[in-house]
Amino acid sequence: MKVAGRTAIVTGGAGGIGGAIAERLVREGARVVIADLDADAAESLVRSIPADAPGSAVAVGADVSDAAQIGGLIARAEDEFGPVDLYFANAGVGGPVGLGDDAGWDTAIDVNLTAHVRAARLLVPGWLERGEGYFVSTASAAGLLTQIGSAAYAVTKHAAVGFAEWLSVTYGDSGVRVSCLCPMGVETKLLRAGAESGDALGAAATRAVTSAGAVLSPDAVATVVLDAIDEERFLILPHPEVLDMYRGKGADYDRWLGGMRRYQAVLLQTAE
Repeated sequence: MKVAGRTAIVTGGAGGIGGAIAERLVREGARVVIADLDADAAESLVRSIPADAPGSAVAVGADVSDAAQIGGLIARAEDEFGPVDLYFANAGVGGPVGLGDDAGWDTAIDVNLTAHVRAARLLVPGWLERGEGYFVSTASAAGLLTQIGSAAYAVTKHAAVGFAEWLSVTYGDSGVRVSCLCPMGVETKLLRAGAESGDALGAAATRAVTSAGAVLSPDAVATVVLDAIDEERFLILPHPEVLDMYRGKGADYDRWLGGMRRYQAVLLQTAE
């Protein structure tokens, strides 16, 4: 899909990966609703985009854990620009450290997974009627592998990958394109949250990502994402080595689990 002239919504769009994707979309000629819990930050991003960019953008404060607010985003996009062509389910939370508590799990499930489901429920019927649409899920390499330090993050990102797969299998022959973004380390606030948690498992979580491969800039990730959309490629891997890791996991699950336990032990020693 060519994004020029298309209408897009980017959640978690005020900064990080979402902000880089939103800005790149506008530069490529798309009309973008930049949605974020931090409405002021979203407005600031809109103001920072050059006025001569071929596309346009509006900022909306929204909590994607609320189905009504997702509906409001879609309505705003339709009012401003027309029917939504692309939806970037990018908003995400790190979740609690370790096993966490119910409140932490509820938030992680709502934002990292159920928000995707709710958006798809609202968008897919119209896409099927028009014969096209594009859903881009920001998951994580943790959704293919795991996340040391946070059960909620690992599980909800696995679920996000699974939901994206299901959308593609179920509606891919009816014009609904789906891509799933699974990076490792990207220089965002979320990357450093574990290290700042004061918990050894949290510090290990950050260290697991930063030591596994290069930490990319959000702009570098956005370039990979736009290229994948142009090719209508399902799995987006800004860190290509994740595919080898994933293959190794599937080839010998027990060996992989043992290796991850040893890796975790090293990370916890480093965090002490």
